Amino acid sequence: MKIEIKRFEELNTTELYAILRLRSEVFVVEQNCVYQDIDAKDEKALHLLGTNKGELAAYTRIFKAGDYAEKASIGRVVVDPGHRGHGYGYEIMKASLKAVKENIKEDEVEVSAQTYLKDFYNSLGFSEVGEGYLEDGIPHIRMLAAL
Repeated sequence: MKIEIKRFEELNTTELYAILRLRSEVFVVEQNCVYQDIDAKDEKALHLLGTNKGELAAYTRIFKAGDYAEKASIGRVVVDPGHRGHGYGYEIMKASLKAVKENIKEDEVEVSAQTYLKDFYNSLGFSEVGEGYLEDGIPHIRMLAAL
């Protein structure tokens, strides 16, 4: 999988469409969760696009501290259903952690993790902080990792 990091203004319309389509396919349709995905935060984020054979296979967006959460953060972590089972989730997250360290210059990062993915995030160095909560009707937990 090839991973690129782009600022919002560097995304072309085809890339932006693929990102929004994938996020909608997984977070709205697959997870049956009606929420406002286009949240006016994309313009502040760095976008990590993982492509395989020209198709968007995995994606995250990262923020510096204060632009989305208290700490630097990684969000909208998603792997295309047709590309699952190849370790792309780990690849895009490892690249995202590296991007926070190198591009945003932060030593700690947080995620608002869907609770069922807690072990996945633990394997990447994240630890749970506080109690679980509902976000858009889905159980989540705040997790932090030192970089």
